[in-house]
Amino acid sequence: MYSENTFEENSYEELFYNRLTQLRSAKKVSTRDMSLSIGQNPGYINGLENKKGLPSMTVFFYICDYLNVTPKEFFDESIVCPEQFKNLYQDMQELDRDDLQLLWTLTKRLQK
Repeated sequence: MYSENTFEENSYEELFYNRLTQLRSAKKVSTRDMSLSIGQNPGYINGLENKKGLPSMTVFFYICDYLNVTPKEFFDESIVCPEQFKNLYQDMQELDRDDLQLLWTLTKRLQK
């Protein structure tokens, strides 16, 4: 079977649990509300965050949809707040060249 990949499998599981908690918290929604919103029992997300199983693929897609992220974004830890990142990117597309330059300058300043 996959006994050689046990460490990797556990790492992916840990990534799932941690990322679910991070993204749900960033959305500022309770585990109960999220559970009910994706059609599960009130303790479902709490159970996942407490490492009591993994969702089916269908439920995982519901989770991603609820969090407004793609499955790729769900597992991309480099994007701390994917939903806000998407919104910012969309808003940036409407800026003119001078405003984009100003935003870039501000971004560089904030990184210091």
